[in-house]
Amino acid sequence: MFSRDLLMLAFVFAFVPWSGFAEDRTTADLVAELKPSIVVITFTGRDGKQEGLGTGFVVSEDGLIATNFHVIGEGRPISVQFADGTKRDVIEIRASDRQLDLAVVKIDQKGLKPLELGDATKAKDGQPVVAMGNPRGLKHSVVEGIVSGQREIDGRSMLQLAMPIEQGNSGGPLVDRNGKVLGIITLKSLVTDNLGFAISVNSLKPLLEKPNPVLMSRWLTIGQLNPRDWTPLFGARWRQRAGRIAVEGLGQGFGGRSLCLSKQAVPEKPFEVSVNVKFSPEDGAAGLVFHADGNDKHYGFYPSSGGFRLSRFDGPVVTDWQVLKEIRTDEYRPNEWNEIKVRVEKDRMICFVNGTQVIESTDDVLSGGQVGLAKFRHTEAEFRSFRISTELDSQKVTSETTRRIGDLVKDISPKQAAAEEVLKQLTPDGAVASTVLREKAKELEQQAERLRQLAGDVHVKKVQAELRSLVEGKEDAKIDLLAAALWIAALDNEELVVADYCHAIDDLALDLKKMFTADADDAAKLAALKKFFFEELGFHGGRLNYYARSNNHLNEVIDDREGMPITLSVLYIELGRRVGLNLVGVGLPGQFVARYEPKEGESQIIDVFDGGIALTRKEAEERVFKNSGRPAREEHFATAKPRDILIRMLSNLLRRAQDEKDAESMYRYVDTILTLNPEDGDYRAMRLEIGAFTKRLDQARADADWLVKFQPPNINLPRVEAIRDSLK
Repeated sequence: MFSRDLLMLAFVFAFVPWSGFAEDRTTADLVAELKPSIVVITFTGRDGKQEGLGTGFVVSEDGLIATNFHVIGEGRPISVQFADGTKRDVIEIRASDRQLDLAVVKIDQKGLKPLELGDATKAKDGQPVVAMGNPRGLKHSVVEGIVSGQREIDGRSMLQLAMPIEQGNSGGPLVDRNGKVLGIITLKSLVTDNLGFAISVNSLKPLLEKPNPVLMSRWLTIGQLNPRDWTPLFGARWRQRAGRIAVEGLGQGFGGRSLCLSKQAVPEKPFEVSVNVKFSPEDGAAGLVFHADGNDKHYGFYPSSGGFRLSRFDGPVVTDWQVLKEIRTDEYRPNEWNEIKVRVEKDRMICFVNGTQVIESTDDVLSGGQVGLAKFRHTEAEFRSFRISTELDSQKVTSETTRRIGDLVKDISPKQAAAEEVLKQLTPDGAVASTVLREKAKELEQQAERLRQLAGDVHVKKVQAELRSLVEGKEDAKIDLLAAALWIAALDNEELVVADYCHAIDDLALDLKKMFTADADDAAKLAALKKFFFEELGFHGGRLNYYARSNNHLNEVIDDREGMPITLSVLYIELGRRVGLNLVGVGLPGQFVARYEPKEGESQIIDVFDGGIALTRKEAEERVFKNSGRPAREEHFATAKPRDILIRMLSNLLRRAQDEKDAESMYRYVDTILTLNPEDGDYRAMRLEIGAFTKRLDQARADADWLVKFQPPNINLPRVEAIRDSLK
């Protein structure tokens, strides 16, 4: 079963070249045959503007079109466009299945050319396939690839595809070379750009056989708020489902403000209004409004960027807005449901978070009006349990309740469910017990995460100790660069046995020596090395995914014979040294190279990434300018010291981790760089930031103290001091 963490729903497929089919029937012929049956599907928002774009394909001559459920925009007007420009509005949702992410829509047109549905169970690994669609709005594009497997994902039968995935073609058909539909494109991999997924066409067939039709007049009301209960203002998209109100999209008011006012009668003062709210991202804002005049004026109490605000809105623009009070509270639970409540009395307003009073104000500029909900900026929010009354009970979780429930569950075994007696004792506490138990579970999950983090740190410290033993107190010529580079790879692989790979390189050196006589000169050895490394062993530059960690891990470079300039150069240098060649590394900006330095005669720059071609000094200088945009300087051609080579390798890994937003990997790479060069202020500042983020607070405090004490150049000292203060 594939983890859904590795996947995301996406509009898909980019126009890219492929090798094509070997059969006589060309891709162009197939595309020409398919094109009349492929449609662009769009749906519109409340303002009439296009909100979504995807793909569909004809499955019956009388107007049925298959696509993904997420393409048709639940409750929105839908239209389709054919390749010849013909447009038709959808008149019916003939069938839909949210779980399968499939839908069949109907248009009022006869005489269409349906695609033939094949049998996905007969698809074979390596079988060539074609998909058509609208990547990034490029209508009726085509992409080729192969089936690379069949998987079950979230209970759905899927075809795994070796294809690049881009925005814009969800719902498109995946066809074999005979034009038979094998699947409907729907999923994008988060692991690699060249991997996609299609729902098996076999899942579509039952929907066609037993449809669940909904007329568009009814479809357009799905999820809409009851106008007898709510009045949305200032745009955004307010919807209701499963007892919750959800809002998304940017409001038309200043700052993305959008309101949803309740039509319930508001009691005379005192009265209370409350709601449970959850939203993302965490720097968003959403909550309650009261004393609203049905236009721009109202009060608002809402979480905003991790804090809470009580504000008065006197008009449409920010100069009309007044933040009355702003606080932060430990009562707030980020990324979870939070109950917010306002009590409005004759002479004051009292604001609560999860049953705890946090703000009180006597501001009395506004009065009367309605109560309701609000969202700001780019926030996507959910609301539940909206209530108005003269007095409302809050689900306040007391310390005594937390202790009592904790005592009840402290002996629960991880191997079986809790005893029935425990359940009976917790049931009277209802939602309060559920809240406490979820908080306890969250705490245990966090503890487990810290234990996993600690286990990883133990391994990293072991690797760093090995690195120190190889480099500390040693002359550059005495440092075992091969072993040190392999230990860097071991940071990400606890099972890597460095000695085994060192032995493998020693064996390769013995094979290399067999290619020249015992009295061979250096020129003969260098020629033999080039032939052995590139022609016989097949080492080459990894261009497809240049910064992939595999290209930086020396053990994988040895296994796969593919790497980036620095790892290939290290191997080339180490093999050469083992047969008596004086090879060194040169860290040119933008590309690492090797250099052969004979006892007599001119040195030779070698581009190991590009098949070992020799570069003149002028050619190397041109490379520097091309890669960095700056003229080459003499120091660029200095021999790279082993520590500098290792740090450069770690920096490459760090760059990849930054691209992937992998904080744990970033920390271990920066921490290892500082093992090799503890005086580097820039990396020390980076470790401070990442350490604080990953909760390695002791090390973060130590780094902050070091930076404040030594004040290295180019350090933002006020930020360092601010972080240090936050860690106290």
